[in-house]
Amino acid sequence: MWNRVGRLFTIKTKFEAYLVIYGLGTGAVERGLHFMQQYPGVGGLLLFAACPVGVMMAGARILDSIEASAG
Repeated sequence: MWNRVGRLFTIKTKFEAYLVIYGLGTGAVERGLHFMQQYPGVGGLLLFAACPVGVMMAGARILDSIEASAG
């Protein structure tokens, strides 16, 4: 029973990985916009830039793990 539930949360294809990365990126930009409102100026811009960079690093890791499991 728990194995069946666990398979729902497993990323198996690159398409699923891209959907997850898109969702992470959308959330990161939204969070960055909130940072820019809370911290106007250079500080807000730096925090905004840090959000998508984290998504890029996570996305690379997700895609690498998909390729490693397929090959």
